[in-house]
Amino acid sequence: MGLNKFFYFAPLLVLALGQASSCSPASVAIGASAEVGSAAMEERTFSTVVNDATTKAQIKGNFFNFSTELFVDVRVTVKEGQVFLTGSVTKPDSRIEAVKIAWRANGVREVVNEIQVMDNSTLADVARDRWISSTLRVKITFDREIRAVNYSIDTVNKNIYLMGIARNGSELERVLAYARDIAYVRRIVSYVKVKNH
Repeated sequence: MGLNKFFYFAPLLVLALGQASSCSPASVAIGASAEVGSAAMEERTFSTVVNDATTKAQIKGNFFNFSTELFVDVRVTVKEGQVFLTGSVTKPDSRIEAVKIAWRANGVREVVNEIQVMDNSTLADVARDRWISSTLRVKITFDREIRAVNYSIDTVNKNIYLMGIARNGSELERVLAYARDIAYVRRIVSYVKVKNH
């Protein structure tokens, strides 16, 4: 698809995603359109990016319809039909319900559940987690041997969760090396797939 056609169809896709997410706020559709907008730079095909964005919008919409807690506190990433859930909830039952809801969405091949039951994390803990994610994002963005757009980074309680598609094993190892070098990191969990493997 040429860029002219992409920019023609992108607004229509935003509207469709907004409808697919039912009563969810417009921010779901906006976030989904941003993901689709990066399709030209990713290893995923355009149609795969669209499918993943639609799946994410549907999951977030269903979270919103079930409870504001899931919508606000659970982060959703979708890559090639693999759904990655992170964040924290107040009750174990909410963690289980989030997985059930994620599996109901169209196009889901796998659900990786890394949601934690809320402990007594302070604002300082949350700020540190965000700092860790941002630091890693900056490091891989400025490395010309890494296509940073292919990676999702989430940090919860000093644990880094990586998901996405690596062009090759050496690229993935560079990302992991950067992650290991960041202060405060307790653990690195990688769900990154190596392309064509």
